[in-house]
Amino acid sequence: MKSIELIIERIILSSRWLLVVFYMGLVGALAIYALSFLGKFYKVAIHVFDYDEAGMILAILGLIDAALVASLIVMVMISGYENFVSRFEEAEDKETENEVSFLGKLDSGSLKIKVASSIVAISSIHLLQVFMNASQYENDKLMWFTIIHLAFVLSALMLGVLEKMVAKKKASPEG
Repeated sequence: MKSIELIIERIILSSRWLLVVFYMGLVGALAIYALSFLGKFYKVAIHVFDYDEAGMILAILGLIDAALVASLIVMVMISGYENFVSRFEEAEDKETENEVSFLGKLDSGSLKIKVASSIVAISSIHLLQVFMNASQYENDKLMWFTIIHLAFVLSALMLGVLEKMVAKKKASPEG
């Protein structure tokens, strides 16, 4: 009976390697998104003198938004792989020239906060874009965009508070 239990545990533990398929899919999605970004950048570049100030700000906000989404994808890939599949060798070998300082420092709690913060930043940019074109939207839509953004902000704040409570409990002598 113990041998069956050991086999089951090994299968379950080895199944974490299936996550690599998802992370490689995110690498592909990031590459596709990079091509999309280059297309957006090209449009901005060729129309740089055609935009008025508000149009240029909106175009740049679109590029910033794309950069934040790409950063979010990278953050999820790296920290997810490191937390659930395997450690990166660079994180263990501190003498490498290409050391990435955050490797090994993102646990699932801090990842949640970083993801939530990124979502709030992305939502803020979208909301700013909407408000810069407010005349194109009905008031009830503007209200719902704002309420949804505030829900993201509140969620991020609550995650931060919960993470702080957990960290405090771990640091206390009873925890």
